[in-house]
Amino acid sequence: MPGHFIKIGDLGPDAGALLRRAAEMKACRYHSDLLRGKVILLIFEKASTRTRLSFEVGVRRLGGQCIFMTPTESQLGRAEPIEDTARVISRYNDGVIVRTFSENVLRLLVEYGNVPVINALTDESHPCQALSDVFTMYERRPDLPSLKMAWVGDGNNMANSLIEAARIFGFALTLACPEGYEPNPALLREAQEAGAKVRLTRDPANAAQGAHFVYTDVWSSMGHEAERQTREKVFRGYCVDAALMSLAAPGACFMHCLPAHKGEEVSAEVFESPASIVFDQAENRLHMQMAIMERVFTEAQS
Repeated sequence: MPGHFIKIGDLGPDAGALLRRAAEMKACRYHSDLLRGKVILLIFEKASTRTRLSFEVGVRRLGGQCIFMTPTESQLGRAEPIEDTARVISRYNDGVIVRTFSENVLRLLVEYGNVPVINALTDESHPCQALSDVFTMYERRPDLPSLKMAWVGDGNNMANSLIEAARIFGFALTLACPEGYEPNPALLREAQEAGAKVRLTRDPANAAQGAHFVYTDVWSSMGHEAERQTREKVFRGYCVDAALMSLAAPGACFMHCLPAHKGEEVSAEVFESPASIVFDQAENRLHMQMAIMERVFTEAQS
């Protein structure tokens, strides 16, 4: 991870060390002076609760300060090219955390800037969330290669990042997605060719069978509002309810990256059940992102 964190594949062979570091940080409510005297810019083109809070708290716990910026408060998305914005940012700030639509924004910030860039979300990937979710699994069952996860619903940015996570950490992942709503086909193919235990099905019951973790997300993510009615029809059979959870392994956990639309992608019964670990996932965003930032900024300083 040479000073940036754009995708889970950036972690390399020592990815497990990041899980252990997040566990250490969580156990002692970790604080440090790593970022003392440094200012980290948070660029958010998409609104957020968990991502903003967890990163801002994390930066402060590492001793740094934050500036939060949206397109309405800057030249982002207006006439100024990202290439120029990147060069200006690098002269004011010590790092950039970006929640945006296009992966190309990240590429340009990396190419034209000279400070660390962390991907907080794009339309194609959500690596910090996915790593936090793997950490949440790891807390319960550290032998990740023995585990099975079912993904039920849209093959969105979360699904893409979980495919990368399955490839890196070795757990089995079955994605149940309706036709036309599959994850990135090139990413899926590359993972399978690399030996990852990842497969695609149309049948949620097939995916949930024997799974230790059953994961879903909203049917209409940010940017898909105009498709909401169409998506409600397409995904009608993709609700994680008690019947679907009953097909999973004994003691299986329900996962969701939030916010949830109870009664759509998940029943209220499942969401509020003892099987639900969604708020552990949300908390773990803080600890995992602190571990990511520690690695990124330590390497950038070396």
